[in-house]
Amino acid sequence: MGESAGLVLAATVGLGATVVMDLWCWWLRSMGVATLDYAMLGRWCGHWLHGRWFHAPIQKSHAIGAEKPLGWVLHYLTGMVFAVAWLEWFGPWPGVWTALLFGVLTLVLPWLVMQPALGAGLAASKTPRPWLSRGVSLTTHAIFGLAMWACWRLLMLFQS
Repeated sequence: MGESAGLVLAATVGLGATVVMDLWCWWLRSMGVATLDYAMLGRWCGHWLHGRWFHAPIQKSHAIGAEKPLGWVLHYLTGMVFAVAWLEWFGPWPGVWTALLFGVLTLVLPWLVMQPALGAGLAASKTPRPWLSRGVSLTTHAIFGLAMWACWRLLMLFQS
């Protein structure tokens, strides 16, 4: 498989895994469990253009134009980049355990970068229920990892 075809395959894996993750989050929200509003991701990134990285909290920062679509696009691009990295690091035949581990390791970004910058503290320490937030994040990222592997396997079936 050529490099560009491999990149398209990996991006497709990330796209599919992000859809699965979003279905999981939709189910959580239907049960009354809060998940990240991607408009806040768009707002955060939109404020970078003005040199502002940290907010206390992001919900109190002024809205930016098209923050919701921007946040969703960034969310899906992140999922695709993560899948490209996973397949690059673990080779053409990655296992389910590497996917699960990689999915959990992607928590570094929200816990150490995003949540502190959005005003939620290190690993959601400033949220009303930090351990619930951490558990939701951990489960969501583990599901993302497993969904990467499942999407990859499904795509490999169609490659044959």
